[in-house]
Amino acid sequence: MESYSRRWFLGAGATTLVSAAGLTACGSGGGSGGSGGGTVTAMVYGDDAVKIQTQAIDRFNASAAAKKTKGSIKLQKIPASDYPAKLRTAMGSPNAPDVFFNWGGGSIKAYQEANQLIDLTDTIRTDSVLKDGFLPSVLASGSLGGKMYGIPMRGMQPVMVFYNKTLFAEHKLQPPTTWDQLLDINAKLKKAGITPFALGGAEIWPELMWLEYLVDRIGGPQVFEKIKNGDASGWGDPAVLKAAETVKQLIDDGAFGKGYSSVGYSNGGAPAVLAKGRAAMHLMGSWEYPTQLGKFPDFARKELGWFAFPQYEGGAGDIRNVVGNPTNYWSVNARVANKDAAIAFLRDCASEAYTKDLIANGDVPTTTIAEKMLDSSPNPEYARFQYQMVQQAPAFTLSWDQAVDPKWSRPMLTEINKLFVGKSSPAQFVSALKGLK
Repeated sequence: MESYSRRWFLGAGATTLVSAAGLTACGSGGGSGGSGGGTVTAMVYGDDAVKIQTQAIDRFNASAAAKKTKGSIKLQKIPASDYPAKLRTAMGSPNAPDVFFNWGGGSIKAYQEANQLIDLTDTIRTDSVLKDGFLPSVLASGSLGGKMYGIPMRGMQPVMVFYNKTLFAEHKLQPPTTWDQLLDINAKLKKAGITPFALGGAEIWPELMWLEYLVDRIGGPQVFEKIKNGDASGWGDPAVLKAAETVKQLIDDGAFGKGYSSVGYSNGGAPAVLAKGRAAMHLMGSWEYPTQLGKFPDFARKELGWFAFPQYEGGAGDIRNVVGNPTNYWSVNARVANKDAAIAFLRDCASEAYTKDLIANGDVPTTTIAEKMLDSSPNPEYARFQYQMVQQAPAFTLSWDQAVDPKWSRPMLTEINKLFVGKSSPAQFVSALKGLK
């Protein structure tokens, strides 16, 4: 089932992160960034995958590194739905965690602006384990303003196109690599009475994925990079308008059918549309596979296929570029008292033991050593596809709702939904987003 950790911003996260002005620079235990020994507190999102972090802490606390740094790690598990609010409260108190789980991008922007985070750039660049231990595109996605604030600590979650192999075979279709090929497939499917794409339009984030990829393929990753860095004029880039116009053409052409705005994802609606053959394709994050495996196991094992989002002819974006959630990250509080122990603990995230634990949990790790270990994954073929997709990506753009400043997230999503339900034209969509303050 889709994890709350993957889509947090649409729930509590969209309203609980406050501006930098609302955060104090209180630290954990009154430290000042030194390394005098002592316990390091690590606050983590408490879902099923937390067992991997628990194992890592047990391993570290018994290690020579713990002895050398005179430190130990204490885990603070926060219930999933409470995490963003609890983190914000803790970071504004004297009991702030030394190390904490986050989503990168906008999820840590307020803390970075309040000088509450350690800039890890030099640490990573001078530590071969951290520098060489993770895929470059994922490490880069844990940065703000060109500085690194995160160490990858969970599996990758790229967005891709899933498809019904049986329907494709019946209609003699092949996975497209170009946008024109995709439009040709859409036309053939509609002629056969099959909706080309499932879409959980009752929730906004599945609609967001279409714009994320189209803006990348048409204008390249630099278009959203400008927006992510807080420049609302970036919404005026011609690629954004072209992407919005392309979405409208898809809708008008019936690419999503007629009832998509009443179909959900989290309740299993959109996955069922694909699995039951009512739609041939579905643009979704990598959690679509475990979702299908849980709800429609036979379909997942025998009929579910996947391919990269196609190239847009004449566009500036590389077909190898990926959008989605690169991973989750550990960041370090600037007031940590035992920085050496904290950094030593983070190094374990690049280890073989940590990588094995992630794979056993069904995740695809972002470590550079993971590829040779994926044969032990529940679905090695799918795991390798994901890994190579991210490994080869020149750019991995973080989901917009997680990358932008939190105060932009909700208005942006509202405008995306208005575009998809026909309450806004592409030009009105661009104008509204350029007006974000």
